[in-house]
Amino acid sequence: MQRRIFVGIDLPKTVKKRLGEKIQKWSDLPIKWIKEDNFHITLAFLGYIEDEDLGRICEDISRAVENLEAFDVELDVIELGPQKGREARLVWFSGKASEELKKLQEEIEKALGSFKIEKKEFHPHVTVGRIRKNKWQTLPDAPEIQEVFRVSIPVENVTVFDSRSEETSDKFVAIETCPLA
Repeated sequence: MQRRIFVGIDLPKTVKKRLGEKIQKWSDLPIKWIKEDNFHITLAFLGYIEDEDLGRICEDISRAVENLEAFDVELDVIELGPQKGREARLVWFSGKASEELKKLQEEIEKALGSFKIEKKEFHPHVTVGRIRKNKWQTLPDAPEIQEVFRVSIPVENVTVFDSRSEETSDKFVAIETCPLA
């Protein structure tokens, strides 16, 4: 069986709750909102992986992060992304990539070298909503979504997730948690 796999940083429940409360003000916009339980920062998306490869992947990621020190990630704004206005595809909670976060992401990519990972500049963010493009385009003006919201998130481990599609939405299930030093 194949699973849709990615590696990410799970957010603390308190941050998920506060973020969920913050985005309520835009609930009337044509956006498919992500469930609070699924809020995370993606470090690497692997795609569809065979079950027999998951053990090796988890071991490789554990080895890649075991000597990296725990650190904090600073996220500071809820905004449209990756572009603004009519071209936006997402609503995300974002910040700048610290050197520690870049190093973590690079080490994970190196550990997963046998998997093709799309290389682009790493921009840490939590996707909180996906814009419903057809309805978004019919709005008289492109809505502005921009709010400062500063949060420090402790990064003590990374998680290998299985992205499962359900009837109404996706559910991200932790397969393995890999601690940092």
